[in-house]
Amino acid sequence: MVFMPKLFPVEGWFRVQHLDVDLLLANWRWLCPGPKKLVARSAFGDLFLTDEAGPLSWLNVAVGKFTKIADSEDQFRALLENPQNRNEWFGEEDERGFAATGMVPDEAQCIAFDIPLVFKEQVVRKPYLIDIYESVSFLGDLNKQIADVPDGGEIKLIIGNRPLATDH
Repeated sequence: MVFMPKLFPVEGWFRVQHLDVDLLLANWRWLCPGPKKLVARSAFGDLFLTDEAGPLSWLNVAVGKFTKIADSEDQFRALLENPQNRNEWFGEEDERGFAATGMVPDEAQCIAFDIPLVFKEQVVRKPYLIDIYESVSFLGDLNKQIADVPDGGEIKLIIGNRPLATDH
């Protein structure tokens, strides 16, 4: 018998009814103000949100960007027919690669990295599974703190009692 890893299927991206959008966005209100409806999420914790006006936006939690990508949920689903869009927005190829190694988040988890992707460190990052609320909250706080730092700027983070200097 050949082992086939469970993949986070495209329709799985839309199984978000159990997630509390207000809790997910608590540390992202600086970038995503107002009421939002969660439409989908990636295996990496990125959120796809809409509001009463209808446009659908992508909250890229890794780098702190909130980008309109469709005029409606229907248009968004149609755009997902294109593998390039799925790969850009959901990291589909990376997700499959992690699944092949057995790293598949459940509905309450996402894949995170020991060194957040927003940092341009030239190191090997170690992926791990984490509670989606913890990851999205941490990245919201982190990205808010560095939002005004120019690319390549140096920052000093204090994690616990230990300072960490890094390039942004």
